[in-house]
Amino acid sequence: MALAPTEPVTAGATGPSAVRVMVVDDSAVIRGLITRALEADPGVQVVATVGNGQLAIGQLGRSDVDVIVLDIEMPVMDGLTALPKLLEAAPDVKIIMASTLTQRNAQVSIEAMQKGAADYIPKPTSTGEIHGSAEFKRDLTEKVKALGRARRDKRDRNRAAGLPDAKPQPTAATRAATAAAASAAPARTSLLSPTAPIVLRPASRTMPQIIAIGSSTGGPQALFSLLSALPATLRLPICITQHMPATFTTILAEHITRTAKRPCAEGVDGQALEAGRIYLAPGDNHMKIETQGTQKVIRLTKEPPENFCRPAVDPMFRSLAAAYGAAVLGVVLTGMGSDGTKGGKVLVEAGGTVIAQDEATSVVWGMPGAAANAGICSAVLPLDKLPAEIAKLAGGRP
Repeated sequence: MALAPTEPVTAGATGPSAVRVMVVDDSAVIRGLITRALEADPGVQVVATVGNGQLAIGQLGRSDVDVIVLDIEMPVMDGLTALPKLLEAAPDVKIIMASTLTQRNAQVSIEAMQKGAADYIPKPTSTGEIHGSAEFKRDLTEKVKALGRARRDKRDRNRAAGLPDAKPQPTAATRAATAAAASAAPARTSLLSPTAPIVLRPASRTMPQIIAIGSSTGGPQALFSLLSALPATLRLPICITQHMPATFTTILAEHITRTAKRPCAEGVDGQALEAGRIYLAPGDNHMKIETQGTQKVIRLTKEPPENFCRPAVDPMFRSLAAAYGAAVLGVVLTGMGSDGTKGGKVLVEAGGTVIAQDEATSVVWGMPGAAANAGICSAVLPLDKLPAEIAKLAGGRP
């Protein structure tokens, strides 16, 4: 396709509150469709569109950008090559990888998230599908707005702590100061409930027999970090629902196996749970657990999406509460929306325990923030503190 030069865009949304976006795709038609889809929301302003990664790097120096929608396959410089260069130029910019649903693109997208991309968006295969897909437009717009607001919230926290805005090539001293200020800063309430403090509940005194994890935006990175830090002596089965389409969950399970050093695979309907194994909900299926005789088995369902998601965390949590009662440890990681909160309430009402990732270490503090503000959590901790908390709770001494 012919490349267009840098194309500053006259935005449909104006003012300091609008999330500022750059769209990077080698197709001028796709750039136009994505721009129109985003600018249909008054909270989004597309400030530039460019045709490849090299042009994006040059444009980033001229525009204040909150979020970049970055295509993977482009001439001159592809998305994966451009990603670290963009993050070097603007360390706090949020990048969403855009790709069609192929196995190769799923692999590249997950690699990109390991290298710093905040999220991904499955791109329809034709311009007609992009133009007519309400689901794609909604998902893209919601991710852009959530990530843009998360970037601005973090910048506001840094300024309140007297730290400079993120600059290209931050020094080790700046990184250390940022980390120290984040850990020393007082707990901050979520925008979901700006005046109410987070109230923690006692953890269950029942020994967990299973660990259940829910995650969404930023989830793959968080899962790799969390699971790789769990002690090898922790042998409970682990069930995970990560909001992802089918092709992506297949690749994600392979990456988890390598990083966690324990076997992970997509759950199979009728499969009995085994100690020491990780079961990932397959894309486009809710994963539930039920009792069958003396075993706990996986059930995959095509029941309607919950919280606009399939798989969703709530059905998994509810089923585990029914199957295990109080012997469940639920973990809510970074993600948009509130999936996991309703199911988490059912879980703690059955006597189980829920813990969540804190705001400072979440890419988006939607899911864990909703759970924390609902009062169902026994701990709200930085990502790097969660493995020790899980090990402590699973060891039977809350």
